[in-house]
Amino acid sequence: MMTDNDQDQKPWELKSMARIDFDRARSKSFWRAVFSWNQNSNELLPFDEVRKALPLKGQHYAGLKQVPVDQIVGSVSRYQDFDRAFLPRQTHTRERWMSIDEAHLQDVNLPPVELYQIGSAYFVKDGNHRVSVAREKGQVFIDAAVIEVDVPVPIGPETKLDDLILKREQALFYEHTSLADIRPQAVIELTLPGQYEKLEEHIAVHRWYLGEQARREIDYSTAVASWYDHVYLPLVEIIRAENILAEFPGRTEADLYLWIIEHRWFLAEAAHDEISLKDAAEHFADQFSQRRQKRLARLLQSVLQFFQRKP
Repeated sequence: MMTDNDQDQKPWELKSMARIDFDRARSKSFWRAVFSWNQNSNELLPFDEVRKALPLKGQHYAGLKQVPVDQIVGSVSRYQDFDRAFLPRQTHTRERWMSIDEAHLQDVNLPPVELYQIGSAYFVKDGNHRVSVAREKGQVFIDAAVIEVDVPVPIGPETKLDDLILKREQALFYEHTSLADIRPQAVIELTLPGQYEKLEEHIAVHRWYLGEQARREIDYSTAVASWYDHVYLPLVEIIRAENILAEFPGRTEADLYLWIIEHRWFLAEAAHDEISLKDAAEHFADQFSQRRQKRLARLLQSVLQFFQRKP
C-alpha cells in the first residue's frame, strides 16, 4: 500500500526502488536454488506437462476469484523464468517485473491474472510477473479469472512433477476399475510407479477365482467390489490394527498391501502351507521395518562398545 511519502516519489526514485526490489527477489531466488537439495521441489510445474501426465475430462470457466498466492505453483509458458516461490530466475524478466512493482508502489489497480485450476493448484496462463511481485510483497490473495480443469485425481500445491507419473497411473486405475463409483470411500494411493497395474492383476485373478467358484463368468464391477471388500480391506484392517504403517515412514497402506501379499506368497512357498494374512503382515513388519534396523543398529553398537572396552 502506498504511503503519503510514496505519493511524492519521483519517477526515477520509483524505478530505483523497483530495481532494489527486483535485485532482492533475484538474490532470494539464487540462494533458494543453492540450498534446494531436491531441485525438482524448487521448479514451477509446466502446465503442458501436467496436462500430458493427467487424463483431463474437460474444463470450464469458474469466474473471478480471490486465489491464495501460495497455491499458484505452475505456469503455461514462463515456468523457466521463475522458481516454485515465483521468485525471478532470469535477468531478462527485470524490466517487466520492475514495471509491475512500480505499479504496486503507486497503488495502481492491475487487471486480474488468468489462471488454470487443477485440484487445489493453480497455473498462470497470463500474469506471471504480477504473481511474482504480489508474492514478493507478501500479498496473500490475488484477483484471478479462473479456468477449472477437470481431472479424476487431486493435485495440490505440494505436488512435484515426478508425482504426476503416479497421479496418472492412479487416475487410470480408477478409470479402469470404476472403484470411486463402486466404493466411494476407497482411497488407494501408492508411492512407487508401476504398482497400480499389479492391483489390476490382483482384481483379474480374484475375478477368475470367483468365476471358478460360481462356475460362471463374473462381471468386472462385481469382482472389483469383492476384491476390495474381501481381499484388500481385510489386510488393510490388519495393517491398521497392528500399526504396521508407522514402521514404514513415507509409505502407504496400499504399498504395504502389495508387499505383504507378495511376502505371504513367498512364505507359503517356503512352508508348503497356507499362511494367514495376519501372520504374513507380522512377519513382514518384523523382517523389513525400522524395528529390525534399529535392533541391528543397537547390536552393532554393542559389539563396537565391547571391542572398545577390551585392553
